[in-house]
Amino acid sequence: MINVIGLGYIGLPTALMLAKSGLNIVGTDINKSLIRSLKKGELNFEEKGLERLFNIAIKNKIKFSEEYQKTDVYIIAVPTPYLSDSKKIDAKYVISAIESILEVCLFNSIIIIESTISPGTINKYIKPKIQESGFSIGNDIHLVHAPERIIPGNMIYELEYNSRTIGADSIDIAEKVKAIYSTFCKGEIVMTDIKSAEMSKVVENTYRDINIAFANELAIICRQDKLNVYEIIRIANKHPRVNILNPGPGVGGHCISVDPWFLVGDYPDLTKLILTARKINDSMPDFVISRIKYIMGQNNIDSLSQVGLYGLTYKENVDDTRESPTLQLLKILENHFSCDINVYDPYIKENIINNQYHDFEKFIRNIRILVVMVGHNHLLENVNLIKNKIILDTRNVIKEFSTYKL
Repeated sequence: MINVIGLGYIGLPTALMLAKSGLNIVGTDINKSLIRSLKKGELNFEEKGLERLFNIAIKNKIKFSEEYQKTDVYIIAVPTPYLSDSKKIDAKYVISAIESILEVCLFNSIIIIESTISPGTINKYIKPKIQESGFSIGNDIHLVHAPERIIPGNMIYELEYNSRTIGADSIDIAEKVKAIYSTFCKGEIVMTDIKSAEMSKVVENTYRDINIAFANELAIICRQDKLNVYEIIRIANKHPRVNILNPGPGVGGHCISVDPWFLVGDYPDLTKLILTARKINDSMPDFVISRIKYIMGQNNIDSLSQVGLYGLTYKENVDDTRESPTLQLLKILENHFSCDINVYDPYIKENIINNQYHDFEKFIRNIRILVVMVGHNHLLENVNLIKNKIILDTRNVIKEFSTYKL
């Protein structure tokens, strides 16, 4: 039996995929209401293909429990935030999961950590905790880092076809873990040591963050000189070795906006480029606010109550709001202004902020300026409803008529 710990955006699809493959799976989470919902057959987030996968896993008798199971294989997929002051990883959720596992695990157990962690986390935090409990690492307990590598909106496909990394101190243990993931993963499975696996995952997301920051800084430069950044990027990308990304209103999600901070926290004197990229991307919600104020002035609009933000999620066509640029922007407004700006997102069914609409046509009727923060397909399918609005398109997704850009 495999006990999957943490049933969020990563843990639940992983548990379901393993169960679909015929393995004996128990999913565990401390969230009692989540476990109740899963037992009733109710999913807690939307994802393409997830419901079908869930139904197959149920038929294969996957179980859900608040209790850690007595077994010899565990997969940990819990959150790994960073400490706001030091920028170092906050490993408390992983440590808590390890402590609970040690209370029930069998001899010779394998603990696989899928959560993204900073390089050296297992050596610094996890191994000492295991040794303090009287277990012998490499005999009683085997540690593995197999970082997740999937994105909301395409999770099921990427679980199956993306390559995976297995970091372990023992080749025998790495082979055993590889066999587990091979039950559903058709991508290449690379085996390496633990610290290299830790570093490789953080580096992947840091690379993406830096490239996004370059595009965002180009947008700021081009705005200063009244140039069309999208035209500049289009022309530059004609070069066979240039591939500049599009700018946007900020960086969200639990990967790109978080993982680079681990390197900044652990290597503060060596991460000048990485730190600058993080600062640029974190500054984009402020830049969007400056564009909103400019457009309000251009159109003699003096109240934010006539402005609407479209999109609360951090990317298109998902219901994931973690580190959302829109939420970052709203926080800035709340700190500095009387914030009565309007917000709508078709994927967010419950009220999570003030002035949140759930009827798109009513939302559109009540505003003069529409700020496109997320390019959901829903907006593109209803573009005829917004053609008479003043639009700031931070995602450059509206092609039917002229809009303001970043």
